[in-house]
Amino acid sequence: MTPSSPLRIAVIGAGAFGRNHIRIYSDLAQSGAVELAAVVDSASASDYQKLATDHRARFFSSVDNLLAAVLQRDIAIDAASVCVPTLFHATVAAQLLNADIHVLVEKPFTPTLAEADNLIALATARDLVLQVGHLERFNPAVTALLPHLDHPMFFECHRLSIFTPRSLDIDVVLDLMIHDLDIVLQMAQSPVREIRAVGLAVLSRHTDIANVRIEFDSGCVANFTASRVSTERVRKLRLFQPHQYISVDYARQDALIINVSGAAEIPVGASNAAAGNVPELNFTRLDIIPGEPLRLEIEAFLDSIRTGRPSVVPAPQSRAALALALAVNATIAEHRQRAGLTPG
Repeated sequence: MTPSSPLRIAVIGAGAFGRNHIRIYSDLAQSGAVELAAVVDSASASDYQKLATDHRARFFSSVDNLLAAVLQRDIAIDAASVCVPTLFHATVAAQLLNADIHVLVEKPFTPTLAEADNLIALATARDLVLQVGHLERFNPAVTALLPHLDHPMFFECHRLSIFTPRSLDIDVVLDLMIHDLDIVLQMAQSPVREIRAVGLAVLSRHTDIANVRIEFDSGCVANFTASRVSTERVRKLRLFQPHQYISVDYARQDALIINVSGAAEIPVGASNAAAGNVPELNFTRLDIIPGEPLRLEIEAFLDSIRTGRPSVVPAPQSRAALALALAVNATIAEHRQRAGLTPG
């Protein structure tokens, strides 16, 4: 690969989310920056093969077959998106890294911390980019908000989805809540002190709805609610910091800041209205340039490969989000046992 040549990409897993990766790489290929070279899926049905053909890519029924073709110099692959079920993330990503292929793996990183550590060690040893798909990091509302953070002390996160059969191999914490856990970890910038959590299996054998309260060493507190059995789709984050309230709607890519002025000057117990000391609320809606977070995430992945710049989502930060999600699940399991609930 030369600096001006297109990056040759493989997408591993052509399910619902894999198809989004395929679409974006195919679109980026129009500029000559990348080439969607291969689509891999264990289901060798004709529609998967047609999908690859429609995007001018070769179809392989397994990663082994793809890497055999790479070894025989029948095809060249520089980077890959791993969009297989979570159970297979570690195995597939390790195969690719061992073949000197840069990897973007969908969240959650891996089922276990040991597997995450192994992938991080592999990528470090081979000087390869290993990025995890925490796409809310690339949400334009989040990136617009970051410069306005100043000692956040309370978070309220709601992530609700209508039930679908997608991702039922994992629970709602690893499926949905992990997005918000990752965002809050990066914003709070403090070690976790305490976790309280409750979760229930409703329509699957895993936890489908969960409520979590996390306290950090800094005194910051965060409440999280995640559900995949809701009647509506909600993706919202609210945070409070001294004399300021910030509301983010991930889906609408909208961020509103409410500044409170004059509140600090009001004496405790004073009659505010009588004294004319009513706090003033100043509303500011951030200027946001809309963009598809997944496309921005993929572009950042490709940029790291091209330039050698650190990933926007370093793998160790993804490991931290995974560690917190697993700790939440352990706390849910403890609560379930105390409450005498049947395991999911």
